[in-house]
Amino acid sequence: MPVLMAACLLLGLTLSGTVYPEIRLPQANDKTLILPVKANSIITLAPNLAELVFFAGAGDSLVAVGEYSVYPAAVAKLPRIGDAFRIDLERIIEFKPDLVIGWKSGNPQTALSKLEQLGLTVWQIEITRPEEIAHVVEHIALAAGSLSTGQGRAEQLRSKLADLKQRYAGKTPVSYFYQIAARPLYTINGQHIISRSLEVCGGQNVFSDLPSLAPQVDRESLILADPQAMIAPDIPEQSPALDVWKDWPRLRAIKNRALIYLPADEISQAAPRLLDSMDLACKLLDQVRTTGTVREIP
Repeated sequence: MPVLMAACLLLGLTLSGTVYPEIRLPQANDKTLILPVKANSIITLAPNLAELVFFAGAGDSLVAVGEYSVYPAAVAKLPRIGDAFRIDLERIIEFKPDLVIGWKSGNPQTALSKLEQLGLTVWQIEITRPEEIAHVVEHIALAAGSLSTGQGRAEQLRSKLADLKQRYAGKTPVSYFYQIAARPLYTINGQHIISRSLEVCGGQNVFSDLPSLAPQVDRESLILADPQAMIAPDIPEQSPALDVWKDWPRLRAIKNRALIYLPADEISQAAPRLLDSMDLACKLLDQVRTTGTVREIP
């Protein structure tokens, strides 16, 4: 009998014949993470990861999150394990999670490696295109055992993205400048997920060819580019970020009042709400396309 039991375990079977297939999760480092069973306790190390877990129907499995994780509302009640760059390793170990989900470009690789050395299972995720959000939702649901919910919600995302692509396919491009920060002046290049999201609307980033993902640019370069629209995140309780350009009325976007503000949390995070911000951006860019200005918020 012991020999038979050992053979069954190797095959992923019990004596009753029940199959427990391993869970295979693609990682951002091109490796595959294998879970022998579903993760009942999960820790996320970035705000968008917590949102993704809840959207995948696995919110009950989340035991702790990184700082600044605020959506959905239930996340605010969860314990914190530090921010993206100062991860509290001892605090994470105390929770004994089945799975720690990290953000490849947002968390220090040294900290992620240390967690692995301490015997924790770490899954590194990276989302560089809006199409990948649904894919990650499905895999989180697979990891947490909420696949019936996660697959349905992933299909909702795919349907919404397909609708946006169909609606704005073939539209005349609209040149834009996306401002991350004003002083010093930072923007995004064409490889950034925000830029790739705005491509769906026919948006054309005037700094798309720069090599850095979030490069610093000078004011003169922007003036020479003279985009049709200027876009910035709308941060509550802060003055409008594009007000710094009001002293430059010769800029086409300023002269035409083609200034677009998108909710900061939605546009800045690779999570399901990014598609809501894309929808808004597409409608506003279409106003610029047809009238040269932004007349109203849809």
